[in-house]
Amino acid sequence: MTTHASVAAADPAPTTRSIATGSHHVETSAAAPRGRAMRWFANIVLSVIGIVFLLPLVWLVLASFDSTATLSVKWPEAPSLANFTAVLTPEISLIPLWNSLVLSGGCAIVTVLAAILAAYPLSRYKSRINKPFLYGVLFGTCLPITAMMVPVYALFVAFNLIDNMFGTILFLAATSLPMAIWMMKNFMDSVPVSLEEAAWTDGASAMATLRLIVVPLMRPGIAVVFIFVFIQTWGNFFIPFILLLSPDKLPAAVSIFSFFGQYGAVAYGQLAAFSLLYSVPVLALYVLVSRLGGGSFALAGAVKG
Repeated sequence: MTTHASVAAADPAPTTRSIATGSHHVETSAAAPRGRAMRWFANIVLSVIGIVFLLPLVWLVLASFDSTATLSVKWPEAPSLANFTAVLTPEISLIPLWNSLVLSGGCAIVTVLAAILAAYPLSRYKSRINKPFLYGVLFGTCLPITAMMVPVYALFVAFNLIDNMFGTILFLAATSLPMAIWMMKNFMDSVPVSLEEAAWTDGASAMATLRLIVVPLMRPGIAVVFIFVFIQTWGNFFIPFILLLSPDKLPAAVSIFSFFGQYGAVAYGQLAAFSLLYSVPVLALYVLVSRLGGGSFALAGAVKG
């Protein structure tokens, strides 16, 4: 009796497991088509977005080699370098590109140096005013540049800085500094304070530890801020357009107006060739800074447990 009862009591278990297993297979088989459908849908959406972004680039490359280029994407009937030859002149591209390099490079250097000096006390010294100060700095990025240009223009006139490259660089750096301080502080927080404390014990000053310890360890962060500020200034049109008057001082972002003629006529082929040349310095900067800045913070083994 005991044996039959135990067998009878044990019989429902396989049935229950089989039912549970069967329901699991049903759920898996039902979920698999939904997962495949979602993947197909995601791939289609991403492909459409990729085509939308890729199409202007394709037009840019094809139109630059087409002397009769229009807004339509087409293969050039007679590919030539006539557009590049037409724009590779000192007045059209060389001088404006050089002006862009001077403005963007000068602005990035000034901004990075000022951001390092401003972020260091915010990162290392705790105070009640740190957070309000940071929020106040962040508020400066919310102000529209068009609202500030009227008093800035009057200030530049008063100090005789209109049509002055150095004055324009300083103002561009001032507009880029708030976000640069936030970014630089976050990178600086990743450097252990214990490394500086060891140097302070040996008699090093705060500026010495900043120059010899903190800055070398946060080179990738400095590279990120430099690229961010450089690209932001490289594509800035409004500030140089207002503050610079001489044609030989205008950057490429402003001189691109020369390809738009009267009555809506546009030299599409030359505009495309100039746009490709305009993007080369930024791409070269990415490659150069990524090699010089390093891949990651070299903190492994710097702090003993």
